[in-house]
Amino acid sequence: MKSFKTNSALETIEIGKKIGALLNSGDVCLLVGDLSAGKTTITKGIGMALGVKKVINSPTFTIVKGYKGDKCPLYHLDLYRLDGVNNDFDLEEYMEGDGVCVIEWPFQVSEILPKEYLKINLTRTGEESRTIEVLGIGRYKALEEAL
Repeated sequence: MKSFKTNSALETIEIGKKIGALLNSGDVCLLVGDLSAGKTTITKGIGMALGVKKVINSPTFTIVKGYKGDKCPLYHLDLYRLDGVNNDFDLEEYMEGDGVCVIEWPFQVSEILPKEYLKINLTRTGEESRTIEVLGIGRYKALEEAL
């Protein structure tokens, strides 16, 4: 597991850019952290690395927001309000799609998550500071090591 400490939103975005530069279509990132941990902030950096020009904000009430990127699309999902298989949302469409899929609150639907993914744990350690832990599962271990 790789661990980073940031002291501002800009530093968290920079970590996101480093991660995003290593991602390709079909990749899945799971973001884990409490409210205000920086999940959307790190997604902004991932989007910047993928060439997203639009402002990235939380998909809290829409479940998914899609962004066109120069490298590939970014699908930003917030699954906080989903309860697993008891919904009509087709998560596989995004996880197996033509872009990078970044999922906040992923373990709401653990039974349909892929077996391989990049897990990013964000912990708020102060008003602006965060600890970011990146763990590659399966083929994503190489991505973790490249950071």
